[in-house]
Amino acid sequence: MSPTARVERDPVVNIVGLSKTFGTHRVLDNVGMTIHAGEVHGLLGENGSGKSTLIKVLAGFHEPDPGSSLQVRGRDIALPISAGGFRELGISFVHQDLALVPDLSVVENLRVGQVVAGSSPWISWRRERDYAKDLFATYGIDIDPAEPVSALSATEKALLALMRAVDELDDRRTLLVLDEPTVFLPREGTDLLFSVVRNIIADRKAAVLFVSHDLDEVLTHTDRVTILRDGKPQGTHSTSSLDTESLIELIVGSAVADERHNAPRDFNGVAALARVRELSCDRVNSVDLSVHPGEIVGITGIAGSGYDDVLPALYGASRADGGELSVGEHTLALVSVSPIESLEAGVVYIPPDRKVEGSAPELSVADNVTLPVLSRLVRPRHLKTVAMRIAETCDVRPRDPSATYGSLSGGNQQKALFGKWLQLDPRLILLAEPTQGVDVGARARIFELLRATADGGAAIMVASSDYEQLAVLCDRVLVMANGDIVTELTGSDIAKRTISDTVLSSTREVVNV
Repeated sequence: MSPTARVERDPVVNIVGLSKTFGTHRVLDNVGMTIHAGEVHGLLGENGSGKSTLIKVLAGFHEPDPGSSLQVRGRDIALPISAGGFRELGISFVHQDLALVPDLSVVENLRVGQVVAGSSPWISWRRERDYAKDLFATYGIDIDPAEPVSALSATEKALLALMRAVDELDDRRTLLVLDEPTVFLPREGTDLLFSVVRNIIADRKAAVLFVSHDLDEVLTHTDRVTILRDGKPQGTHSTSSLDTESLIELIVGSAVADERHNAPRDFNGVAALARVRELSCDRVNSVDLSVHPGEIVGITGIAGSGYDDVLPALYGASRADGGELSVGEHTLALVSVSPIESLEAGVVYIPPDRKVEGSAPELSVADNVTLPVLSRLVRPRHLKTVAMRIAETCDVRPRDPSATYGSLSGGNQQKALFGKWLQLDPRLILLAEPTQGVDVGARARIFELLRATADGGAAIMVASSDYEQLAVLCDRVLVMANGDIVTELTGSDIAKRTISDTVLSSTREVVNV
């Protein structure tokens, strides 16, 4: 969906001279931003650029420096905003973690705030379910209010969080802040979310502030963008005047060499390092594939095609119904394989949700990255030495092994996670959405690490819905549909447009690779 044309109107939100200093470090430096009714306004920048701090000022979490000012619908707002005061201003937030309770129903998650704030001790859940149905119908959303949230898809959860934010504001709606809620969504899920967003602001009374590292999403769904670099504003630009390259240069300050260094390589005649035979699981039907030493193979497809079920099943992170994986002299029965057995065979897996599945966010960076080699380290200082080596090799910032892992930016969390597993010198690396929620600078460094690891002889499999990423990294790309591999792309066919077209038009013809 293309952004609608913006009509010049009085701003709904106007930020002037916003600064924020922590100690001696100024994380926001004289930032200005004007957001107009009826527009989707992007807020972009590398991790650490000040985006999160700006949003926390709007939420009343941080007090800005003296001299900062904020107007909402032309009215001067006293800063700092009081706790919860953003609701009275007509501002609501949808964050990356969505803040849903899995064990509660859809309607309970949607209406809990209003129910708690109500004066009556009695709750008519039938009336609340009817209310939810009417609200969802208004925006063309088909979700059962009685369904437990744990049973929803990632897209449905994001839509529920969006509806809750809208419902909280009711007629006071001024600004809806979307803080990376699309990170874990497939492309079609993001498109659906934004079709609802456009419906929400169609009356041109409210606006949306959208934070994302996905430049394709930004170029497709925003009207204008404001860019921050090291806390300083780099201007506001009409999205229609930008392309990926110019956007990257504004964000980073220089062009980033994100294109592949070499053409896709041909491994015909080379013995496979890893071979999968008759894998079946969840939405996957008896798949065969192989990967060669030094080769990077991508797997993709639409949501529900099964492409994202393959890697966790190969590692033992999810249940397989049948099949085997051979890695060198090791053969693993996938019905019963465990992650420990996979590690012993030289297989590592980096999952898509690094915070939930890939790390212990409340522990230090040193504790996280040394877990796989903990039995070899006998003194506390050895942990710090190993963690510092990983930080330097993978460019993890800050270089502080004692820092809490969860306090790192998304890109630095991912680089630390790569270092954690690459120190084992794995033979087969399984990567699910490896640059999801990562800024362009960290993404380039991750690509460098992957290429260097492949050049060292490891075999790599990448499951991703990011077609540009696959085009940049891969020597082959396998497209799945309805649980089968239906197309194998090689050579000059490994291009973003070709991958996208192939996924959208994938057939039922099964191929063995």
